[in-house]
Amino acid sequence: MASVPGTAADRRRLAHGLPPLREADARAIGRFVEAAWAEHGLARQSQDAYRRDLEQFARWRDGAGGGLEGADRATLFDYLAWRHAHGYQPRSNARLRASLRAFYAHLVRLGVRADDPAALLDPPRLPRSLPKALTESQVEALLAAPDVDTPEGLRDRAMLELMYAAGLRVSELVGLPANAVNLRQGVVRVLGKGGKERLVPLGEESQDWLERYLAQARPRLAGGKPVPADAAGNVPLFLTSARRAPTRQAYWQSIKRHAAAAGIDPRTATPHGLRHSFATHLLNRGADLRVLQLLLGHASLSTTQIYTLVARQHLQRLHARHHPRG
Repeated sequence: MASVPGTAADRRRLAHGLPPLREADARAIGRFVEAAWAEHGLARQSQDAYRRDLEQFARWRDGAGGGLEGADRATLFDYLAWRHAHGYQPRSNARLRASLRAFYAHLVRLGVRADDPAALLDPPRLPRSLPKALTESQVEALLAAPDVDTPEGLRDRAMLELMYAAGLRVSELVGLPANAVNLRQGVVRVLGKGGKERLVPLGEESQDWLERYLAQARPRLAGGKPVPADAAGNVPLFLTSARRAPTRQAYWQSIKRHAAAAGIDPRTATPHGLRHSFATHLLNRGADLRVLQLLLGHASLSTTQIYTLVARQHLQRLHARHHPRG
């Protein structure tokens, strides 16, 4: 394989320069993704991640030795070594290992292969990274940044308020259908990872901004026309001027703009940063960990427990700053 530079931009160029995906590999990947959805209810984002990982490996392999289905253990190790040499991050490689293990276990179950070449691919040891949360004053500044005299600004304010009030993932937020919010009861119905549904209460502020958005901004963004349903048959709650739901990427960019206007480092003001802020601020104010698990939609309490480390660090800083013997 030819050596290529390892920056993110170079890897994007590499992806366009790799050989086209062979038909046999494309079929194998398609069957696997369909089976993962049918058997395990795999979320769309996870399906897309599996597909990207396997397609890139298949292109790198370029049909050698029977293509994707014929790869042996040595080839998998060679590919991982190649990625390491070209600057792929540990988390990206960990996700790749998960994709490969799931794909080859699927082939073994189907009887396509008798052995599993990915069985001994141990995940890399990842550094434990703590969520980066905004301070409460930073969140207030970010929420106040959109120009609410415009329909787009009022929409952005309502989205920011809802994300912070309910701790939503960005994919959950932009994908909310219009009937997901019940302002009379003060709850939002969220469809999370794996198709799991949860009800999250709303605060008065987020309800107020949602009411203003629905009464003032949404009709203007819709242009007085009926809003078309998406592929799943849902009418989106939040709209662009094209009467469609905002994309995750577009919403990310809008947060960066509002963060810059509020004097906040855009690298810390991210959609996931707002979700982290929601969780951290609740814990700092005494919320129960299991309640937080339900609000965030975490399948396992161990996923939620990382926030206790953030809260503990906050308490340690307060102790050091204010205690006579801190």
